[in-house]
Amino acid sequence: MNAVDLLIEDHERLKDILTRLTESTERAVKTRTELLQKLEMEVTIHTQLEEQVLYPAFKEAGGKDELKMYHEAKEEHRAVDSLVLPDLKKTDPGSVEFSGRIKVCKELLEHHIEEEESEMFADVRELFDAARLEELGKQMAELRNRLKKDFASRQAA
Repeated sequence: MNAVDLLIEDHERLKDILTRLTESTERAVKTRTELLQKLEMEVTIHTQLEEQVLYPAFKEAGGKDELKMYHEAKEEHRAVDSLVLPDLKKTDPGSVEFSGRIKVCKELLEHHIEEEESEMFADVRELFDAARLEELGKQMAELRNRLKKDFASRQAA
């Protein structure tokens, strides 16, 4: 699978989790807790795939516009990873506060996804040929498998 298709598949999975979370009620504590764990795992793995494989290749192959996109995307990742998710994890999933925070998280991630898919991925398709996109996709699939195993072993511990 090529890199862009793989990341779009991730985006669809993230949007599904976010929709299920925002549509849940304060009474669905167990569901919210499970979905939040799944969201954290998916976001963490997706961020690593982009930051370790796609973004460096994109930055290297592109010019000034791509460099700006690269830094903006990394900053959006940092906002979610360092601020939004940690706050969400500390919030009681049975509270109205959680409902508000998950809505903001959803809006931030959907904005990021929209920009990537409409701007960055269009550039990626122009910068790289099919063979390079397949190669990047293979690297990401291998990294995803390693990261999922790491997550599973941490959950079991």
